[in-house]
Amino acid sequence: MKRTAKAHWEGDLKEGKGELTTQSGILTKTNYSFKTRTTDGGVGTNPEELLAAAHAGCFTMAVGAALAQKGAKATALDTEATITMEGLGIASVHLVITGVVPGIEAAVFDAITKDAERNCIISKALNVPIRSEAHLVF
Repeated sequence: MKRTAKAHWEGDLKEGKGELTTQSGILTKTNYSFKTRTTDGGVGTNPEELLAAAHAGCFTMAVGAALAQKGAKATALDTEATITMEGLGIASVHLVITGVVPGIEAAVFDAITKDAERNCIISKALNVPIRSEAHLVF
């Protein structure tokens, strides 16, 4: 399986602007720029925000799959991924997941999320510290 995305850029770093388009079409000529990357300067996205979204999605899917292997089914899993930048690099990722999973114990939920923290596809692709917090709602 292969997934693709395209980027178009015009201009220099600080004043330039670009567009991102994904194979699925969910992003079609979506604005990105230095301003959307470093400030709240306009409507658009940035690579770090997209990486956070990808990581949150991947991690949450991994938790859902692991729950199913334990015979549990989540009625809700919500994850927030926060990417911390230091200079021109990604320093860390912090994942916070809240789940409503009938019949699961908190210790099992915690163990599943820790495994997903280390082993979801995006986590494995990153070479930065990744931390997660799990909150099970009864």
